[in-house]
Amino acid sequence: MHETYQIYLDNNATTKTDPRVLESLLPYFTEHYANPGSPHLNGLAVKEAIDNAIWQVADLIGSKENEMVFTSGATESINLAVKGLRNSERKRIITFTTEHKAVLDTCHYMESQGFKVEYLPVQPDGIIDPDLLEQSLNEETLLVIAMMANNETGTLQNIKSIAEASHSYGAYLLCDATQAVGKIPVDVKELDVDLLSISGHKFYGPKGTGALYVSKKSKIKLEEQIHGGGQQRNLRSGTLNVPGIIGLSKACEIAKDEMNNDAERIGKLRDFLEQELLKIKGSFVNGSNAHRIYNTSNICFPDVSSEKLIIALGNISVSSGSACSSVTSQPSHVLKALGLSDENALSSIRFSLGRFTTPRDIEITISKVTDVVNTLRA
Repeated sequence: MHETYQIYLDNNATTKTDPRVLESLLPYFTEHYANPGSPHLNGLAVKEAIDNAIWQVADLIGSKENEMVFTSGATESINLAVKGLRNSERKRIITFTTEHKAVLDTCHYMESQGFKVEYLPVQPDGIIDPDLLEQSLNEETLLVIAMMANNETGTLQNIKSIAEASHSYGAYLLCDATQAVGKIPVDVKELDVDLLSISGHKFYGPKGTGALYVSKKSKIKLEEQIHGGGQQRNLRSGTLNVPGIIGLSKACEIAKDEMNNDAERIGKLRDFLEQELLKIKGSFVNGSNAHRIYNTSNICFPDVSSEKLIIALGNISVSSGSACSSVTSQPSHVLKALGLSDENALSSIRFSLGRFTTPRDIEITISKVTDVVNTLRA
């Protein structure tokens, strides 16, 4: 095996932009570069392309076009959703200890603004305890925030039941669907969520693109966080990122067409990788086996430093947690929330496969991880 052959198994951190996405957006840098807010023919032509893009993104998640706000990604979408709801008499937020830092840090900020935030623990497999949520909800609860697919373990939550529980107390539900949209079917009407975040670069779209779904049925009045020209119904001012939006919409179109095939092929590769790596003495999977997205495997190799393992793997890109801290001396807050010791959390590796992962990638990875783990233990 040549060290120059790169194997990328960190698709939950970011994905390669699909060449078809790149091809779709390039003309909007060079030929169709007019501002969609301009009244001339060139501007109107770009606005028409944006309107079509809005339809494409909305179509992927089953929403209406006037329920979408384009953002720079899931972090901004989450900030707009949570901070934008602050003008309410209710001052209580519920979220979970395994949420992404974009949620947890925004909630910490809301505490400084006079909100009470409850960070509920999850069960050892990472699944939210419905009884605990039910006990924690009350008439003061403004918002519940729950992730659909965990970025570190892939654990999938029952969002529909969480929405039902939240609504029974008049609370809104913000679903962080960053790792789910584009990979598995997501229908906002069926799930009955009020707010939902999307990030383009998690499913082969360009970085710096995303969206927030805001349900019309829920009659949510969000306070804008970026002021200016009043674009996007005053919810996010600023000239639209036209190439990014076109790229995001193309990624949505491809995802809708190819999602089932991707799931079947990638799922088989993930299962084979996991089956072989679990032959390594003492290794085990973190999170739920039964309720997990098909591309993710988080495996603990006891008595092996994940930091040393990642470095020794060289040309194989994997991580030890969130992209915010993929090589760190701090144990993952997600794995700690599942009850892992610091030692086991710091011995865990996340493998996240994608559209461009090949059987050869997986065979080489199995061989090299096995060799490196045995060497480091020796």
